[in-house]
Amino acid sequence: MKTKVEVDLVDVAGGNLGSVSRCLRRMQIPYRLVNPVYPPDGTKPIILPGVGNFGAVMNSLRNDNFDQLILKLVREGTPYLGICVGMQILFEGSEESSVAGFGLLPGKVVKFRQGKIPQIGWNQINPTSPDWKEGYVYFVNSYVAEPLEPSDILYSANYFGPFCAAVARDNITAFQFHPEKSGDFGKALLNQWVQSVSTFSSDQKLRGARR
Repeated sequence: MKTKVEVDLVDVAGGNLGSVSRCLRRMQIPYRLVNPVYPPDGTKPIILPGVGNFGAVMNSLRNDNFDQLILKLVREGTPYLGICVGMQILFEGSEESSVAGFGLLPGKVVKFRQGKIPQIGWNQINPTSPDWKEGYVYFVNSYVAEPLEPSDILYSANYFGPFCAAVARDNITAFQFHPEKSGDFGKALLNQWVQSVSTFSSDQKLRGARR
């Protein structure tokens, strides 16, 4: 579905930037790439994709204090969508690395205790909210988030036991799976998020930050 909402797509070293940007183009969602040289200004929703190592992604973002800018914007109310490691870094830390995460959500990231690692392939996700639909999505992950607040869990899934597949709180949404690789259902999830932030403006963010 074509939308007038433009998003800021964070250029993360080693991330799944190519697949996400291609998906956005196919969906006719306009975007601009942002990085420490061309930073976001808080006027557009942010998408942060990421694959690989938790610590490597955080260290990449720390170039020129880029992580602090993103953290500031999200705390002020800018909508944020994290994908894969872009979800994990919302938490305080990970067993994968000694590098601290954003700490925007309480909890930690742990390695799967059972089964073949990494989990690669399709798996069913089940929503905790009636506003979101169940379906099958594509995962590539060895680590999963363990939120301290059950209310932060948007989707759950099962891989030799239940795990958190997506989170949502206020202006933050994040998927452990890859919506850009999850066919029509994944595109529908991306479109639902885009439509949910379609009324966002910097004025709205600033009004929210003052409260």
